[in-house]
Amino acid sequence: MDIFLLYQYAITAVLLFVLLNFLVNNILFKDTSKFKLPQYVLDKNPLISILIPARNEEENIKRCIISLTKQDYSNIEILVLNDNSTDNTAKIVEELSKKDQRIKLYTGGVLKKGWLGKTYACHQLSKYARGDYLIFTDADTLHFPNSVSSAVACLLKYKLGALSVFAKQIMVTMHERMMVPFGNYIILCLMPIYLIRKAKSALFCTAIGQFMLFKKDVYKKIDGHKSVKSEILEDIKISKQVKRCGYKFMIFDGRNNIYCRMYRNFREVVKGYSKVLFAAFDYKIYLISVAIILIFIVFLSPFLMLPLGILFRWPVTILELIILQIVFILITRIILSIRFKCKAVDIILHPVAVIYLILIAVNSIVSTIIGPGISWKGRIYDVRKDNELTLINDNYK
Repeated sequence: MDIFLLYQYAITAVLLFVLLNFLVNNILFKDTSKFKLPQYVLDKNPLISILIPARNEEENIKRCIISLTKQDYSNIEILVLNDNSTDNTAKIVEELSKKDQRIKLYTGGVLKKGWLGKTYACHQLSKYARGDYLIFTDADTLHFPNSVSSAVACLLKYKLGALSVFAKQIMVTMHERMMVPFGNYIILCLMPIYLIRKAKSALFCTAIGQFMLFKKDVYKKIDGHKSVKSEILEDIKISKQVKRCGYKFMIFDGRNNIYCRMYRNFREVVKGYSKVLFAAFDYKIYLISVAIILIFIVFLSPFLMLPLGILFRWPVTILELIILQIVFILITRIILSIRFKCKAVDIILHPVAVIYLILIAVNSIVSTIIGPGISWKGRIYDVRKDNELTLINDNYK
């Protein structure tokens, strides 16, 4: 058999598997809004601690806190750590705390050596928390009234030690729409969600730091954020720590409970994803290089080969296989668009989105190795020395 034809059969088979996994995952990726706390929990009325690390979040923090004060479960405490902000974050939280005694503001200490800013902030917050359950959420999230109760209901329903809820991502600019959906898309295409809960291996695990819920005793037993203190992807790493310690973990779809707008322009998109893409492969060039090549071959090359095949009159069988590959990809994009209410035009812009992903992945490598380091929230970290985290600048810009 012709090698190129065999290649097309292989890519078609891979994309068929991706499509089937995507369809199964869409069933298993449960919507948290469908879950309600059982009566025995309501009767017991346990305290739930909501912990928010905040560094220069004056544009977001008020909206986030107010949405949390309107929860349908009232026995909560909202603890905010002001992580050395230079804006009005602390002042805003302090004013809100005067109106609602459940809100408390704490001043973060100087960042310790070997710690990432967010992990240290979360670690400090956990020391103040009194609740039986700990929810870590970002300051740029907006919560519906049942976001807390439904998450705890999911935790109890599936007998989990911890979970992560994926918020609905608000996307306005073209750059956001090209990159942000890839978080859900890659997970639904490539990660077997069934194995996240069922498999004991930490390999099958992922999370997002926008909303993470722990049983307090589980959080303590896994050594909390201290166990991932120097990790850029602290959310994914701590989810793996949960499983390594023998507890169950799951991810849930929070599109009807929590909203978040991560980035607002091209610069923020590039900066944000450049921070995490290389880190996702433990800063190993060969791993991310293989991933980039595979993404190109599987998710982009069919769109490039079809016009070439038509132009140079390739055999009909090859053209049919390429068309089938594109159909498989577009089916996943259509379902993703319907579920998460993305713009329909973004379906046909899939090749552009993949190009965005590849270029930002390359930029992630370059900026980490030859650039000034990994920059986030005004802090610059160097991971080039034996992949150890070193803070080289702590000035917010």
